[in-house]
Amino acid sequence: MDIPGKACGSCSLCCQVLEIEELQKPAGRLCKDCMSGGGCGIYSTRPDVCRDYECLWKGDRGMSAQLRPDRVGTILMEDPDSDEYRAVCDPARPLAWRTPLVFNHLVAMAKSGRTVVAKAGLKSWRIHATGEWGPCV
Repeated sequence: MDIPGKACGSCSLCCQVLEIEELQKPAGRLCKDCMSGGGCGIYSTRPDVCRDYECLWKGDRGMSAQLRPDRVGTILMEDPDSDEYRAVCDPARPLAWRTPLVFNHLVAMAKSGRTVVAKAGLKSWRIHATGEWGPCV
């Protein structure tokens, strides 16, 4: 069920920062099927990985409108293969995870017991419940 005020609208950050193997689309590059102003040019035939993707911001009533991915330059997501909570940054804003709004959210997730990692390209940082952070090795 859609949550009022939580529509993608012109946001298509997922179409840029995430890798989509089925479309031979690398992470960090805008999908060739992404339309200007948002939306998907192959929406009705998009691959299952795109159909199955659920933006945490869009599905969480508790996340404020200010945390919309295109506004903060970061997609907040849960890694399906681990317990990691991730902030995946727009390549044009690689340190967007350090803005106070996003960083405070990440620290709160770490305080709840989650493993929190921010990613920008090939770099990644672990965020701790204390507010300390450092590079992942």
